[in-house]
Amino acid sequence: MPGIWLSLGSNIDRSRHIHSALKVLGEEFGPLIVSPVYESEAVGFDGDAFYNLIVGIESDQPAESLMAGFRVIEVDHGRARGSEKFSSRTLDIDLLTYGDCTLKQGKLELPRDEILRYAFVLLPLSDVAGDEVHPLTGKCYRDLWEAFDRKKEQLLWRVSID
Repeated sequence: MPGIWLSLGSNIDRSRHIHSALKVLGEEFGPLIVSPVYESEAVGFDGDAFYNLIVGIESDQPAESLMAGFRVIEVDHGRARGSEKFSSRTLDIDLLTYGDCTLKQGKLELPRDEILRYAFVLLPLSDVAGDEVHPLTGKCYRDLWEAFDRKKEQLLWRVSID
């Protein structure tokens, strides 16, 4: 089964939605690999700060089926999808990688370009999968984080939500 990395984020009732999503994902996929949680300012809009983390799962479900299931979990947590890409949300679950698969088909892009663009994705991914290699760059996530342009003003800090 391919190793799969997900990005989770929330800026509305953050702790409750993150804890609940982890419970649901654990029930569906078994043991999870969970990164530290980072708090970060909203990127692309004015809004409350987000909690962000990375979750690793294993599954033999096709990527499209996984994405559909993640959308159901988001809706079950009160996620309302609108026309605005950058907005507050109760829960966001993004499929970042699916093994070493590379794909761009409709809304499905693997690996997601957010890995290389946002500190709140790359830093926690480097925490839990530092030695794994990005399927397109051929560089490990730890090295990608060390080379990341931290001048992009993507402030984030580690938090505990236990």
